[in-house]
Amino acid sequence: MWAVFLGAYLGVLVATLAMSFVNLRHQRREGRSVPPELEGVVEPERLARIEAYTVDRARVGMLERAVSGSVTALVLFAGPLGAYDRAMDGVGGGFVVRNTAFMLGLVVLSSLSGLPFAYYRSFVVEARHGFNRMTKRLFFGDFAKGMALSLAFTLLLCSAGFWLVRHQAGTWWLWVWLVFVGFSLFVTFVSPYVIEPLFFRMQPLDVEGLEREVKELADRAGVHVGRVQKMDASRRSAHSNAYFTGLGRVKRVVLFDTLLEQMTHPEILAVLSHELGHWKKHHVLVRTVAGFALGFCVAVAVYCLVDAPFVPALVGLPNASFAARLVVLGVLGSLVTFPLTPLGAAWSRHDEWQADRFAVELAGCAPALASALAKLSRENLANLHPHPFYAKFYYSHPPVTERIRSLRGLPV
Repeated sequence: MWAVFLGAYLGVLVATLAMSFVNLRHQRREGRSVPPELEGVVEPERLARIEAYTVDRARVGMLERAVSGSVTALVLFAGPLGAYDRAMDGVGGGFVVRNTAFMLGLVVLSSLSGLPFAYYRSFVVEARHGFNRMTKRLFFGDFAKGMALSLAFTLLLCSAGFWLVRHQAGTWWLWVWLVFVGFSLFVTFVSPYVIEPLFFRMQPLDVEGLEREVKELADRAGVHVGRVQKMDASRRSAHSNAYFTGLGRVKRVVLFDTLLEQMTHPEILAVLSHELGHWKKHHVLVRTVAGFALGFCVAVAVYCLVDAPFVPALVGLPNASFAARLVVLGVLGSLVTFPLTPLGAAWSRHDEWQADRFAVELAGCAPALASALAKLSRENLANLHPHPFYAKFYYSHPPVTERIRSLRGLPV
């Protein structure tokens, strides 16, 4: 059983690296030609920058995946997980404290192990291509705040969850799921007021006439916008974006200051029309409900499997704590669901096509949206030549060339 589980884990790891390699090789082969949809927007010098940036990001991503996957395999299958689990016996404090401490330790180890790659991406790859604007003080400050939030959330959720496991023996799976749902909704509600201000400064939009145009556009779509704000994203990166947030009927629009610098009013409104499409087509609601339904299934599956003798045997252990068993089941779940990745990506791309069509129907903005997508690709140095199989397997958005072709009324 140990050998089968290890083989499956390594098989998935090799498959992900192989697909990344194929995508990288495709970029190296095709990346020196400008797609017809972007002729006149992407000049040869920019195309060379896109190729270099795509290759650099892909190489770092593959290296990180290989290192993290190999380290995880060693931890799971070569003994460190069992040693760590036994070390937690010295924590004391009973079932809740011990298992919560186990999870808190994993959060710290995971965050620290990913720090070197995050630093390299920001101060080497992103800086090399003109995107990084963070100081090292800001980088490490963000890291410390992110870890503090992760530890706080882990402490709250794990202590509550393990308490329920201990005191609600037959129904803990249901109560844990309800805690998960409630906590998710709570974080969604408080994030704009508590979490986002820890990392970004939000200011009233100071572009003349744009806030009024945004609210008028939202009113035509039947969405009430309470505030339109500008985020100081340029303190960290030159990348640009915009998004809607909020629960219920009242929404908040957040525009990156970098987006305001790069686009015209019609292009910004076209991007927001697309985002409005996600709300009006209930994509956000449906995905939220689907996430909660998936969480329910996971809770039931864990309840049925967590005490089974085969769980620790999968990693060569005679026995394991509740928290260690959760880790093993989590890895098992990732392997089982890996083949379903293209289905989730296809669902997401379907929603993106719907949002594009809604934007055109709402505002008649096909030329402006096509222009905005071209600018976003140009300014963000987006990969213009993804391998078709890689895009089908992983991409949550259709390739930009296909979207522009569709918006111009051409066959996709």
